Amino acid sequence: MKLFSNTISTIEQGLNYSSLKQKVISQNIANESTPGYKAKDVSFKETLRLASNQSMAANRTDNRHFEFKGRPISNSGVITRKNVSFNHNRNSVDMDNEMADLATNQIYFNAMIDRMSGKFSSLQTVIRGGK
Repeated sequence: MKLFSNTISTIEQGLNYSSLKQKVISQNIANESTPGYKAKDVSFKETLRLASNQSMAANRTDNRHFEFKGRPISNSGVITRKNVSFNHNRNSVDMDNEMADLATNQIYFNAMIDRMSGKFSSLQTVIRGGK
């Protein structure tokens, strides 16, 4: 019997994506005036593919059990925007775009947190017996 649905782990992956996106946006903003810096972005499609291909890590207590091999989470979903220059110093950071991405990511993060909070509230209600 499965105690929890995959919803919590899916929300966790969404929060990991949002965290990585926040770091990339912060790096872009910090390097806005760095000559030759190429802005980076997070590919949702690549991040989703990596998350769905990840295997579970588990302790093997019996030789008859399947062997699980965990893969470390990497920044493979991060892509560099090449062949684009917005500034005279060949820098590709567009501050208007970065600020819009920052706001969009904040809304996404808040939605994931609200959904996770709702899941935990539902579990708490079940534990208390519906009271």
